[in-house]
Amino acid sequence: MKDIQSLHDSRRIDIRKVGVKSVAYPIIVLDKACATQSTLARMNMYVNLPHCFKGTHMSRFIEILNRFHGKFNLKMFRSILEEMKNRLEAEEAHLEMAFPYFCTTGSIPASPGAERYDCRLHGSLASDFDLVVEVEVPVRLSCQGCNGDTAAVTGVWGNVTVAVRMKHFLWIEDLIALIDQGVESPAAQIRTVESVCRRVSTVLQSTDLFQWYKVVVKNRTTGYSTFASYEWPEPVLSRFDAVEEMWCNGMSSPAGFSLPALSPH
Repeated sequence: MKDIQSLHDSRRIDIRKVGVKSVAYPIIVLDKACATQSTLARMNMYVNLPHCFKGTHMSRFIEILNRFHGKFNLKMFRSILEEMKNRLEAEEAHLEMAFPYFCTTGSIPASPGAERYDCRLHGSLASDFDLVVEVEVPVRLSCQGCNGDTAAVTGVWGNVTVAVRMKHFLWIEDLIALIDQGVESPAAQIRTVESVCRRVSTVLQSTDLFQWYKVVVKNRTTGYSTFASYEWPEPVLSRFDAVEEMWCNGMSSPAGFSLPALSPH
């Protein structure tokens, strides 16, 4: 039977991403208290498609997952990406994984059991390996209990989402603890998305554990939500971002920095 996908394509159009999305798959993640934890992940797997190939074999993505079944963990992330590159003859491979993680950090005394944290891993392999670990931490509303010194959980104020590139291995529980440390505020201080964002960023930067991080804080309110974000190191502004910032500040374009004319047709 002829292998149509591997036939030569003369149109010379590179496709940036081709693969499978929303694949539900059981995985094992490292657990600081219990060694490992089984959970269910939803995965996106894709590679670039060079212009010389008509297509790729989508079933091979699932075959690769099955090969790592039962030993799918963070340490195997790079091995899976290498397998994707080799099997699919790609220059770049990408793997995105979202999963719930359950643990007790001690920051929510009124919680009836282990708290759920939504985690995401974004891995890519071209000439170098890159891994971004992301965790979403709920921020609780609390009030003083009857005796005046016991915090009672009354609802959800919002959430803090932190994405990091680590310098070395860090337990998910330890990353959550750092975020909780930044979320906590003096009783006299009013909690705002700006203040929480600054405190979490200060805690992360003081540890020297990360090459890069991004903090996004969201507060849920009636009819809309508010947010604040910070990224370190600060990203270099793109051409569009720079123009947008100048417009917002009422500045004119600097010399040599002009916008393309719009065609009437």
